[in-house]
Amino acid sequence: MYTRKNQRNLTRTEKRRFVDALLALKRSGRYDEFVRMHGDFYVPDAEDSPRAAHMTPSFFPWHRRYLLEFERALRQVDSGVTLPYWDWTTDGSPASSLWADDFLGGTGRLGDRQVMTGPFAYSNGNWRINSRVTDGRYLTRDLGRPSNPVSLPTKADVARAIEEPHYDAAPWDSTARTGFRNTIEGWSAGSSERWRNHNRVHRWVGGLMLGATSPNDPVFWLHHAFMDLLWIRWQRAHPGSGYLPRTPLPEGDPQHGRVFALDEPMPPWGVKPSELLDHTRHYRYE
Repeated sequence: MYTRKNQRNLTRTEKRRFVDALLALKRSGRYDEFVRMHGDFYVPDAEDSPRAAHMTPSFFPWHRRYLLEFERALRQVDSGVTLPYWDWTTDGSPASSLWADDFLGGTGRLGDRQVMTGPFAYSNGNWRINSRVTDGRYLTRDLGRPSNPVSLPTKADVARAIEEPHYDAAPWDSTARTGFRNTIEGWSAGSSERWRNHNRVHRWVGGLMLGATSPNDPVFWLHHAFMDLLWIRWQRAHPGSGYLPRTPLPEGDPQHGRVFALDEPMPPWGVKPSELLDHTRHYRYE
């Protein structure tokens, strides 16, 4: 059992060790393997293939296992390192310590949005983008999108999602109008603002966080650690509500064979959502 801390509470030494572990994984090539995995499993509604990672009920258990695998790789480099989380309802400014030179670096410069500060700046020679959808070898960001401003989700936005009494709902994709999973993942079908909560954070950061290979930006891990914490908060708020769907969808359902029920193994690990409902044997949150 280890502890995941709010990034704002990390000591200078903890920040340095986390950054050093990330850079070590990058040098070894393992970091880019995780980036490629996320890209491979980002399957939208329109694609006629199984969806394990996004726009699907298994969004939370899939990413929990993904983060555990990544955290295990970090801890093989430095056993004292754990994933911090970014509470974007509190630290919502480009001036937050999260974006300081000694941690994740800041926003991108005008023009090409290239990040020029911090340990992941391409100019420092340590962070070359190798797995990407767009051109460019450097990390890009556009924090807050000043040319057409976008705001981060608020505590009220999160509270509304956690109030959802059911985990997910038919048709089990990005168009589901109710359920915690789609409300917090952020597609919010039927609303005037399509990009909410989780999705809105990706858009606020901008740059490489906009695509399927968003783990190219190290802030991805802090964002998804907070998403994992929000799932825990929803579970505690609704102890009588569990993962849905509980059983495989019937053959006549358009989502048959495309979404993962409670006890159906998810790729690429062959682990079931039911095996990932309880985080407490691995870690706790501060």
